[in-house]
Amino acid sequence: MHNCAEDQTLSASEERAIRQQIGADAKIRRIEEIIRGKVRAGFNGNVLIAQKGVILYQNSFGLAHFERSSRDSLNTNSKFQLASLSKTFTAVATLKLIDAKKLSLTDTIQKFFPDFPYHGISIENLLSHRSGLPNYAYAFEDSMRTNFYKFEKPYPTNTEIMHWFANVHPTPQRYNIPGRTFSYSNTNYCVLAAIIEKITGMSFDQFAKKNIFEPLGMRNTWVSTTRNDSINQYRTAGYQWNRRIPKDYYDNVVGDKGIYSTVGDLFKWYRALNGDCLLPKTLLAQAFLPRSFERKGTKNYGYGFRMYVNNENQPEYIYHTGWWKGYNSIFWFSPKDDFVIIMLGNRYNKSVYQIKELLEVLHGHPANAEPETGEVDV
Repeated sequence: MHNCAEDQTLSASEERAIRQQIGADAKIRRIEEIIRGKVRAGFNGNVLIAQKGVILYQNSFGLAHFERSSRDSLNTNSKFQLASLSKTFTAVATLKLIDAKKLSLTDTIQKFFPDFPYHGISIENLLSHRSGLPNYAYAFEDSMRTNFYKFEKPYPTNTEIMHWFANVHPTPQRYNIPGRTFSYSNTNYCVLAAIIEKITGMSFDQFAKKNIFEPLGMRNTWVSTTRNDSINQYRTAGYQWNRRIPKDYYDNVVGDKGIYSTVGDLFKWYRALNGDCLLPKTLLAQAFLPRSFERKGTKNYGYGFRMYVNNENQPEYIYHTGWWKGYNSIFWFSPKDDFVIIMLGNRYNKSVYQIKELLEVLHGHPANAEPETGEVDV
């Protein structure tokens, strides 16, 4: 596998031609105005906006840790917890195992975890949030969690969550019959990461590093469970309502969340998703197919990616947002006009999700779309 981001580097003359073609100077002026408005509204984080391979805007605003001096300012290397944006990596990791014939979309959870109590749920159901599984964060009684961990470590892992499901009857019971309806649940991606670990014999962070981060040159991207001092370099802390959020009970459960990255590395991720270096294009295209049609509307979900679809059910925008313990993020791109908006914040601020003005600038015409932020989008 080759490094997509470096292969797509533009020459100086190519960049000048593209900047002229897209009217870059005028767009940059408008983008700067819009981002300044977000900062006034409380945005604390990093931004990168690019079109046709040209970075139009990149900047950092605010602090990595509010308890420290003003010298602890954010910079281009600052690492943010991606929250649910992590699901895009878990989906691609799953598709890599499918490409390697180690996994099939029709395999059920029981193939890998025979004592998992919910039957008939396929890998495809998990990828597209159509399993009907309850959210693990709310599915178990507090007393059970306390008793279970009396003599064990305090933060459960993915494998231990699978063990819980096998040994207790979670409350509430499964919400839906598999495949019947779309129901966003972090359990789906927790289970996928556990299956990846079971198949490969590697931890999720080791597999992601070896098969995604390193091949793509994403040198500042880590999973929160990585045992390596490098993740702590330029690592930020998350804040909600000006209060620092301590380590959460479920922070060692990954796949649904847990990846830390930078705006620069996510730009490499964008290029990889639009290049030919991660997976065969026909397989990667499966992730960008809308798979939820029981309710009419423009919003939809593929495998690990949200999308806005047009009248022909083709994705007009592909994106994912995230929100977890003070962090909120957006990764939004247009296949048609080849632009990407990346915003990572470490002090929760809803202006991260308000991107309609940016879309209009990048398209050069009015847009009618905003991200999905209704649920706690871990």
